Amino acid sequence: MGLYANWLFPRLLDWMMAGEPFNHYRQQLLAEVSGQVLELGFGTGLNLAHYPEAVEALTVIDPNPGMAALARDRIAASPIPIQSYSLRGESLTLPDQSFDWVVSTWTLCSIANLDQALQEVRRVLKPGGKFIFIEHGLSPDPALQPWQNRLTPLQKRIADGCHLNRPIADIVSRHLPLERVETFYSEGMPKIGGYFYRGLAVKPTLD
Repeated sequence: MGLYANWLFPRLLDWMMAGEPFNHYRQQLLAEVSGQVLELGFGTGLNLAHYPEAVEALTVIDPNPGMAALARDRIAASPIPIQSYSLRGESLTLPDQSFDWVVSTWTLCSIANLDQALQEVRRVLKPGGKFIFIEHGLSPDPALQPWQNRLTPLQKRIADGCHLNRPIADIVSRHLPLERVETFYSEGMPKIGGYFYRGLAVKPTLD
């Protein structure tokens, strides 16, 4: 992956994502999570401080070894039982129907084959299980969309595969029914990368 992707970028991302408004969004998003939980794109473990006591066990995946190295101390300090794997979202070597919740925070932008990853999310969720996410993506502003499209190739190179132009809600809804989704421009962020999707999808009980 190279020195930048494997060493420098994880440290930059940890610094950029550790403060506000991201912690506020994490606290809001994770408050209802419980039971057996899978987190996609665990990164450096910034979500750990916001998981509620109702979480019984946490399985986390991230393919970047630099992220995993920075997450070790946070994992060691967490009261939650945690299993960590170096896996990509498109290929989860995890049992069918094994999680009550799957969590993704600012990860759907970076998965190379997002449709395949969401098929995997559906597979590993229990019937009635829930997929909760927050992500940046395609703005509804027709003046902004062309710039998101133009800059995405550069963004992918400097931000470990991150896309600026994914219509997140549309992609998720192809694989799981959306129970709720809200969209907004995040405070203090450039609009080109600050249009957020926050949502909850539920796997049907008969699947």
